[in-house]
Amino acid sequence: MKTAIVTDSTAYIPKEIREKLNIHMIPLSVIFGSEIYEEEVEITSEQFFAEMKEKQEFPTTSQPSVGMFVELFEELAKNYDAVVSIHLSSGISGTFNGAVTASDMVDSINVYPFDSEISCMVQGFYALEASEMANDGKSPEEIMSRLHEMKQSMRAYFMVDDLTNLQRGGRLSGAQALIGSLLQVKPILHFEDKLITPFEKIRTKKKALNRVYELFHEDASQVVPMRAVVIHGNRPEEIEIIKRDLEAKYPHVEFMVSYFGPVVGTHLGEGAIGLGWYKK
Repeated sequence: MKTAIVTDSTAYIPKEIREKLNIHMIPLSVIFGSEIYEEEVEITSEQFFAEMKEKQEFPTTSQPSVGMFVELFEELAKNYDAVVSIHLSSGISGTFNGAVTASDMVDSINVYPFDSEISCMVQGFYALEASEMANDGKSPEEIMSRLHEMKQSMRAYFMVDDLTNLQRGGRLSGAQALIGSLLQVKPILHFEDKLITPFEKIRTKKKALNRVYELFHEDASQVVPMRAVVIHGNRPEEIEIIKRDLEAKYPHVEFMVSYFGPVVGTHLGEGAIGLGWYKK
């Protein structure tokens, strides 16, 4: 059985890796006034943050239409028997539900939607592993089983530089954002029950990052093979230093660098930093 792997743009898997592993991507969009851009297609992360500074307006985001999913699934049906469709958390976007709805509308191929309950390259890890299995001829059932297994050890924590965007985007309550800005808190956030929630409130960026490293060490100190990713909101130089330091301490961990693209960057803002990982 030939299985296609689909994910959405918020996995932020570089185009060259998607092409190499044959991962199909469906884009979400970011909207500045009347201008709509499909992220990873019509606008890059760097262009997005530059646009935010220039326009000084808060953009909005939109999920792919059900029709886009139907069109993609029907196209894949010409060459595949099944699709495993991996998407960002259903608690912060309707994208996963769009894939579910489209799967019921397409008779020509079996679709297996998967709710990553997370986002960014941590979501991308599911797509990378699924594609490796699909390329090895594994069945969609075997792939889905492995994805659920991965979820047991998948972790991600991130620190935002400014809570304003999360508040304005409705992803964090106004009271929490107000308290955070008054006290200059750098909260550590994570996904819990599919939603972005505060994990701990810490006063400085340095202390917040050190706390994230402590949480990572709890798993990495077990010295089992792991994959990890450091993620940045328009801070490429800073993130390379973080990656280099972590690689030196944890040679058994395979590290990647990724970024918060336009859709997720709309809510987290510039300067956000994240660390995600799972046990291989």
